[in-house]
Amino acid sequence: MKKIIYTCIVVFTCCLIGALNLNAQQKIEINGIVLDEFNESVPYVAVGIVEKYIGTASTEDGTFSFLITAAEMQDSLSVSSLGYDPFKIKVADYLKLEKKEIVLKETVTELNEITLLSPKDYILNAVKALKDNTLSQPHKIELLYRRAAEEEGKAKFFVENYIKIRDRGAAYPMGIVEVEAARKSADYRYWKRKQWRHSIHDMFDVNPLRPNSSQHARNLKKLTYKKIGDSSYEGEDVVIIEARNPKIDWEKIKFYIGVDTYKVYRIERGGSLFVYKKHKTGKMVLSYFKNEWRFPKHQIPTELHGTIAETLRYKTEAFILEVETNKKKMRVVPYGVETDMGMLDLKYDANFWKNLSIPPDTKFYKRIKNELEGLFGVSLEKQYQIVNE
Repeated sequence: MKKIIYTCIVVFTCCLIGALNLNAQQKIEINGIVLDEFNESVPYVAVGIVEKYIGTASTEDGTFSFLITAAEMQDSLSVSSLGYDPFKIKVADYLKLEKKEIVLKETVTELNEITLLSPKDYILNAVKALKDNTLSQPHKIELLYRRAAEEEGKAKFFVENYIKIRDRGAAYPMGIVEVEAARKSADYRYWKRKQWRHSIHDMFDVNPLRPNSSQHARNLKKLTYKKIGDSSYEGEDVVIIEARNPKIDWEKIKFYIGVDTYKVYRIERGGSLFVYKKHKTGKMVLSYFKNEWRFPKHQIPTELHGTIAETLRYKTEAFILEVETNKKKMRVVPYGVETDMGMLDLKYDANFWKNLSIPPDTKFYKRIKNELEGLFGVSLEKQYQIVNE
């Protein structure tokens, strides 16, 4: 009898522990919107639990969404953005709020021009300090990478990839890339252009800090610089510097650089944007990237001149979802980097995408979705199922 009771207790205890572990692993969604004091949305804000590198960047509309477990309920939700005071609140307290709104207060910054270095020196010092200021030890980043193709201003094709990259930060060239999952819409383009490699290359090639970028090849020392504004990031004064290429009238780059640390917090270059945030180590890591471009006429096949192919425009964006520094969890198997991201041979897994912690639908995404579904009245989800089988 005692043996039976003992056995029952053991089984009950195991079941209880299993249930507690399962409950601890259940996903809880953290979502909301980031606003300023004038009730305007604040885009591309770093939102998350810094100590565990759980989080995301707010969308262009200021909205955000990511998943946690019960283990993070007592952690602090941190919100950081250029030009605003940092904001923190306990996760459990945030979930109790009736309105899931975070209001940031603007930081008033007036830098003393006398104490500042020359604009060029800030750029050169930022490059010199890049390895110290960015997460330059080997690490794995996992990201959602999107590309929309438009003709005559309307969406005709949309692709999403979930990508892993073994990286070493902005001081180094692109590392090993693995496209783990993919889904795409039906292709309604007049010009079904096939890129000779994956669009992820753009995230590295247009970054002026990366050693293999086109700007790096032209040498940052040869650009002309001027200070155009002030800002702040988590208590540090930030100087805004504009760089121009004297040989290319249209090219200009904006750098947002910490006055004391020379950390780079943001880069704007033409149609591209790089937003960085602090890792738990204090080093900077990429948080958000977007880019858009049109193809020059010489890249369009002659037989398509004079057609709507000349209006083809690509828009891409990337949300960095996770950064892993544990060497045992950094395995990346090279795949897909030398193939057009819309041509990858990966089976569509609806459950994978359903359980992925992706950002909320933005105005841009909603427009893309509505335009693609309106062409022939087929839902985007149905297009994913049909096209990707």
